[in-house]
Amino acid sequence: MWSSVVSVSAALLAGVLLSLSLPEAAAAGSTVRTTTLSVLSFGAAADGVTDDTKALVAAWRVACRVPRATVLLPSGHRFLVSPVTLQGPCSTKLTLQIDGTVLAPADMGSWLKPRRPLQWLNFKWLDGFTIQGAGTVDGQSITSLQSASPANSPQIFTGHWYSSGTKPTLVRFYSSYNVTVRNIRISNSPQCHLKFDSSGGIKVKNITISSPGDSPNTDGIHLQNTRDVEIRSSSIACGDDCVSIQTGCSNVHMKNIVCNPGHGISVGGLGKDNSLACVSDVVAENINVQNALYGVRIKTWQGGVGSVRNITFSNVRVSNVATPIAIDQFYCDRGGARCANRTGAVAITGVAYRRVVGTYTFQPARLACSDARPCTGVTMVDVRLSPAASAPGTTVAPLCWNSYGEASGAMEPLSVGGCLQRSNGYAMPLTQPFNYTC
Repeated sequence: MWSSVVSVSAALLAGVLLSLSLPEAAAAGSTVRTTTLSVLSFGAAADGVTDDTKALVAAWRVACRVPRATVLLPSGHRFLVSPVTLQGPCSTKLTLQIDGTVLAPADMGSWLKPRRPLQWLNFKWLDGFTIQGAGTVDGQSITSLQSASPANSPQIFTGHWYSSGTKPTLVRFYSSYNVTVRNIRISNSPQCHLKFDSSGGIKVKNITISSPGDSPNTDGIHLQNTRDVEIRSSSIACGDDCVSIQTGCSNVHMKNIVCNPGHGISVGGLGKDNSLACVSDVVAENINVQNALYGVRIKTWQGGVGSVRNITFSNVRVSNVATPIAIDQFYCDRGGARCANRTGAVAITGVAYRRVVGTYTFQPARLACSDARPCTGVTMVDVRLSPAASAPGTTVAPLCWNSYGEASGAMEPLSVGGCLQRSNGYAMPLTQPFNYTC
């Protein structure tokens, strides 16, 4: 694998920077100049076979120094790129314009040695950065899975790319702010497609995410320790949560999202290994979930601490969804192994379900809340769910366990709203030390 240190010829760099610094006419009403740097000008073969990582990094390093610069991967070309980190700080208004196809290595050897990277395209320390275009970012994980032999790569067929069990995220942002991702297509990730970690001021609009519904752990959009997020007008097909909201997230707004297939919109899992988890002020509206395991879900591990509060799901339409509404405070993802019972739990309060309608194939609602810290302030308004024609005849009644709140408006089945308890009586949340609260 090529070294992360890329040498750009001094003559080329000086020439490019000189051309960018030429004065422009200061006529009244003139538009702001932007500078476009095509990776073809930096030696990219663009044949989908030759590694073009050096050309991409070279173009990035020049563009990073220039205000309002654009790194262009032009249409009609295929760019093979190895795992790489593109980092700032950079000048303002930097854009990565993807109009062609960017390919991850399909050869497993490119991933396994020497560093076993946790992500493919890794962006960090950026402010005011945009990824956009009419092109595709393709992780080629399905190609790799189909071409690998069970004898030579047994970890592939157990859902793991590495013997350690860790699979790389396709596109990841770390410690970045005022980031926009729009119009592109992201497909075939070995794990999460698009991740934002320790970031803020995020806007995702009109993107398409696509992986098979049976591809394991392939979250569409994954948020952790990230605030002030807008996700709008996007279509997500994957093998796990279409949008996953983890600890440290607040002020997250999702609107006009299609999830088909997948595991729906999820807050969590939170509180694993007795950890602190804090999520607040999440709104998901105009959500369409089809052929999915869940519709809208909150999931926490036993033993965690912290809180989930002010969560609103409104105008959610489901079709052929196993369980459209779910709160699971007994979440356990141990591959079949049992999780130990714990008395502590992440507190859940102020969850609203408004106008959730459509069809289910197993259970319309499952609110399984902790004995120690019941769910409080749960609101259901106009929830109308009926068995799908494709349901196998084994649907079960709604479950509400230690879930307290009120239901109003139309309810179908009636037991959805009727199972909520109106007062939590003596079931008071346990007091926790200050350092374990949000």
